[in-house]
Amino acid sequence: KMQPGYSFPEDTVWQKEFEDDFPYEETGDQLRAAEEIKQDMQKPFSMDRLLCGDVGFGKTEVAARALFKCVSDGKQAAVLVPTTILANQHYYTLKERFEKFPFKVEVLSRFRSAAQQKKIIDELGKGQIDLIIGTHRLLSKDIQFKDLGLLVVDEEQRFGVEDKETIKKIKKNVDVLALSATPIPRTLNMSMTGIKDMSVIEEPPEERYPVQTYVLEQDDLLIKDIIERELGRGGQVYVVFNRVKGIQQIAEKIEKLVPEAVVAVGHGQMSEHTLESVMVGFINGESNVLVATSIIESGIDIPNANTMIIMDSDRYGLSQLYQLRGRVGRSNRIAYAYLMYQKDKVLTEVAEKRLKAIREFTEFGAGFKVAMRDLEIRGAGNLLGTAQHGHMMNIGYELYCKMIDNAVRALQGEIVNEDKEESSIEFPLSAYIPEHYIENETLKLQMYKKIASVQTYDDEDEIIDEMLDRFGDVPQETVNLVKISHVRFLAGELAVTRIHAENKETAPAVKLTSKDHAIVKLVFDFAEKNPLSGYALFNLTEKFGKKVFVHGGVQPFIRLTTDRTHILEDSLSLLEVLNESKKSGSG
Repeated sequence: KMQPGYSFPEDTVWQKEFEDDFPYEETGDQLRAAEEIKQDMQKPFSMDRLLCGDVGFGKTEVAARALFKCVSDGKQAAVLVPTTILANQHYYTLKERFEKFPFKVEVLSRFRSAAQQKKIIDELGKGQIDLIIGTHRLLSKDIQFKDLGLLVVDEEQRFGVEDKETIKKIKKNVDVLALSATPIPRTLNMSMTGIKDMSVIEEPPEERYPVQTYVLEQDDLLIKDIIERELGRGGQVYVVFNRVKGIQQIAEKIEKLVPEAVVAVGHGQMSEHTLESVMVGFINGESNVLVATSIIESGIDIPNANTMIIMDSDRYGLSQLYQLRGRVGRSNRIAYAYLMYQKDKVLTEVAEKRLKAIREFTEFGAGFKVAMRDLEIRGAGNLLGTAQHGHMMNIGYELYCKMIDNAVRALQGEIVNEDKEESSIEFPLSAYIPEHYIENETLKLQMYKKIASVQTYDDEDEIIDEMLDRFGDVPQETVNLVKISHVRFLAGELAVTRIHAENKETAPAVKLTSKDHAIVKLVFDFAEKNPLSGYALFNLTEKFGKKVFVHGGVQPFIRLTTDRTHILEDSLSLLEVLNESKKSGSG
């Protein structure tokens, strides 16, 4: 962000025309993400943004708008994708979207002959190609751009660390937009610590249903029944078998089981033209069952294919299963994914966890949760080196995030108060997660960590809902803990050093009952350098009347008189009033 970058101009008439040409109704999230990205492009430093959205939620259209903004200002744009099939699909989609405008769109992948590739590379260097879509081939040393303005990296989690290092070197001041449904832990971590910016698309397109997911033992009769049911409603089926050896036998078995099926086979060891014709044939409906390796995992969009059978599903990674499942359910029909494993096979604990997680995360927007679970399981990796896994547990995750956040903010010129101490909160309340509520220690630590990050009422609701969903009715002590975490955050923002009850006779840990109306005097101590403004005093008096007493001077404090059942609500209200006064510029 400190490096100067190119600042794109405001949207043009052409940009509006291009966006109006989109044949579908955009979701609110799509419009918001597109706006955030375009605003970033207009800033005088380089963009580095992650667009996280579920498979089929319209990330490509958001990226298309950014690409158009780039090329319409006379700069070149590139889309980097992990597979040849996806490169082709993007090529056709973007070529069609850019059709009305005088921009040249090309694709560079192994589907192009050597002579064609040479011509494309030559034109790219001369600036005759505006938008190039390509696989890893784009990262080769012989590729030179005349004036690259924007790089879009699709399925970002599929690129290795070395590829990412090459991407960094392409050009220091190029705007970069990474697209992903399940970002790798390192990228997700960078977004959450503020090194990358993040836009999230959580809203599904209209008439889209979550994919029904089942985990089952492999069984021929069941496979026959599943395929017949999908073909019976005029649909198409993916059968994923991730080994080239033996894939032909699977196809033959399906032909025997379901004679009416027209079966095609696709895998990465086929020649370019054979694979392309297999895929095009399936897209055009010439075949209705495609037996393929996980080559179909990235970005293939066939709305008529709404059933997927994944053989030996226990051998796949979590985000890989998630990506595969995202190939179905891309229309207004209900889609089905069957994750199968060998009969009588004893699954490893990790495989079982993965299958359980993928079955759990069926609702829309779950890609982000899958990545979060991955972050918990694998750790975030080394941010600036090549190690992709490993924990920063030596210093603790919160402290690590805090240090990175402080470093980034300091580089951006903010004054970071490194010595800001956590506020001491001493309420006469019980606040913890009881043993009987969450027995598993790891889970309990995870929940403590989440509770510690509560900053708003929305965060409170979200965490209470999550616990209710996962562990049942939330005990009062745990609700208290969530609210105290919110109080602690606000107190820290306002330089409140300590909140404590003045009446000493109150026991330090009392479980509240509805009849418990003992009066409590709460004292809010402030750091010396935080005198309260007249505006804040006025707002406090208006809200609390005689219940509040304010003492200025060298060591300012506020005393609030409340009853024991309202300690948390009144503390939050008081801090909110002070916070609002501060934001209004007078406090």
